[in-house]
Amino acid sequence: MRRTATAIWEGSGKDGKGTLTTQSGAFDQQPYSFKTRFENEDGKAGTNPEELVAAAHAGCFAMALSFQLQNNGFTADRLTTNAVLSGSKDEIGFKVDKIVLNLDAKVPGISADQFSTLAGNAKKNCPISRLLNCEIEMNANLI
Repeated sequence: MRRTATAIWEGSGKDGKGTLTTQSGAFDQQPYSFKTRFENEDGKAGTNPEELVAAAHAGCFAMALSFQLQNNGFTADRLTTNAVLSGSKDEIGFKVDKIVLNLDAKVPGISADQFSTLAGNAKKNCPISRLLNCEIEMNANLI
């Protein structure tokens, strides 16, 4: 597997602007800037790398859990994952401190213990979890 994305940046760090384009075309010159990254909390002015990491983690985790379920004889009616990424600034610069995976899952026939074990396995072993160097927390609700 090999995936690509291209970032183009023009100008200074604070006043410049850029675009992000992905191989799939899902992002095609999507704007990003200092403002969209650090000042625009509602996210309406463009994207930022942290938002994309959160999206990647939510998607990766949900898919990993669906495989955990399948391998144990279950099929989810629905897995809804919201990833909340938090960061801070230290003496080196900005860093990602933590991602919280909030999961609501509808899985017919599974016990709470089975669900908890499989969700924990997915959290620990999805490729994006394995990539990240931050605390990963999970709130998994079987509905």
